[in-house]
Amino acid sequence: MQAWQVHENGEPGEAMRLQDVEPPTPGDGQVLLKVRAANINFPDALLCRGHYQVRPPLPFTPGVEICGETQDGRRVIANPALPHGGFAEYAVADAGALLPAPDALDDAEAAALHIGYQTGWFGLHRRAGLEAGETLLVHAAAGGVGSAAVQLGKAAGATVIGVVGGSAKAAVARELGCDVVIDRRSEDVVAAVKDATGGRGADVIYDPVGGEAYTQSAKAVAFEGRIVVVGFASGTIPNPGLNHALVKNYSILGLHWGLYNTKNPKLVQHCHEQLTGLAARGAIKPLVSERVPLGGAAGAVQKVADGLTTGRIAVVMEEAA
Repeated sequence: MQAWQVHENGEPGEAMRLQDVEPPTPGDGQVLLKVRAANINFPDALLCRGHYQVRPPLPFTPGVEICGETQDGRRVIANPALPHGGFAEYAVADAGALLPAPDALDDAEAAALHIGYQTGWFGLHRRAGLEAGETLLVHAAAGGVGSAAVQLGKAAGATVIGVVGGSAKAAVARELGCDVVIDRRSEDVVAAVKDATGGRGADVIYDPVGGEAYTQSAKAVAFEGRIVVVGFASGTIPNPGLNHALVKNYSILGLHWGLYNTKNPKLVQHCHEQLTGLAARGAIKPLVSERVPLGGAAGAVQKVADGLTTGRIAVVMEEAA
């Protein structure tokens, strides 16, 4: 089969090589899946660079999120078990963690429903307790993680403020349903949030960026607001002043979705059922901005690494295209 492999850590466009290799052999409790589509995530770039919290042995195939087909013909969503990731014709995954792909979504959309939307659902509902009528601020609102949070926020009845970088991403955020869009490149984010909320600030802030975005969040959060820390796409991990949280009465909440797979996997299944229902109603639909063949995977991962994308890029196998 054909598979992209990383033999030495580096930038995705240079480190990933398309090669002919033997299909992987499933281990105990695993199944072999024919890959129909693989969604590209920022962790794929970090894996190539050797900067992710998990460092699979070299060589490995990146690709942490797929829509695949079982040997008995079922269409499923899965997180491939590294080192046999999803940027290949076949991957392996834990049999007990397979989720049925929603009928309402095509292969590329289904592949993109998992990590980003599960993270959004757990972050907004399980951790922050977002309620209808509240104001939700989403950083990087046009990106893969942010776009999922925007849709989930709207589905929950929140007023959604999206922060983006540039006019093109602002247009995408508006199409996603943001009630207010702030271009951080040309506007004062904190002042714009205060203006949009009558000086109150945002009740819930969803931050996959870190760095300066977190600094803005602490200034723009409302009394008894909640800041959900999802990741650090900026590359800078903030050091929050806890005295500020005390004085202003807000909560700082961490969200590591992967922990639920081991700590409480039933919640992952429950979340998927909620997401499937929302997809069936048309309340959420992953924004797949580009679909590339397997041969274009390395260049696509590099685009994600460079922050040049909106929504998700999906690697789609020709038979499933």
